Amino acid sequence: MRKLGATLAGAVFLAVFVGISPAQMKMDSSDTQYIAQALSAAPKAVAKDATVARMDEKGNMTTVRAGKNGFTCMVIGKEKMCADANSLAFFDAWMKHQPPPDKLGLVYMLAGDDGASNTDPFATAKTADNHWVVTGPHIMVVGPGTKSLGLASSADANPSGPYMMWVGTPYEHAMIPVGGANMAAKAATGKADAMKK
Repeated sequence: MRKLGATLAGAVFLAVFVGISPAQMKMDSSDTQYIAQALSAAPKAVAKDATVARMDEKGNMTTVRAGKNGFTCMVIGKEKMCADANSLAFFDAWMKHQPPPDKLGLVYMLAGDDGASNTDPFATAKTADNHWVVTGPHIMVVGPGTKSLGLASSADANPSGPYMMWVGTPYEHAMIPVGGANMAAKAATGKADAMKK
């Protein structure tokens, strides 16, 4: 999972389940730019039919572009993601500290992330002991079925290969870097260096 601010993430996932209000049909250049950013999280085949949603400063969600394939793409802070309905249900349960649904879900984060604790599902910043990890472009697979994949489950994950995040918690899920190990490692190193500045 990625570092999604608790307030932002809760609003996003709650809005998805309560319903996203339709945006005005007239798009401006900022909508066009936002859509491009949000869709960069997913492969082109998924992005072309995905819904794009945007959250305002009060946490209200609007549909910027309606979709038809069950994926919703958005930008939260600097992070871009495109998630299916089962993943949105997983994140909703996470935000509410409730047991997640027993369904597999898929999330694309092909633009990478800013990092997250590999051990604490609710950490919002790096600490000396929360095993912060930055993963480059990746796919997340959520749901209890991921525990049987046999992926690495060390607290000190190597983000250049597949691993399990939040092991031993109800929110354990698979992190699968894409684009080759060198690309993921380079992205992780670059973002880690940027965080030090």
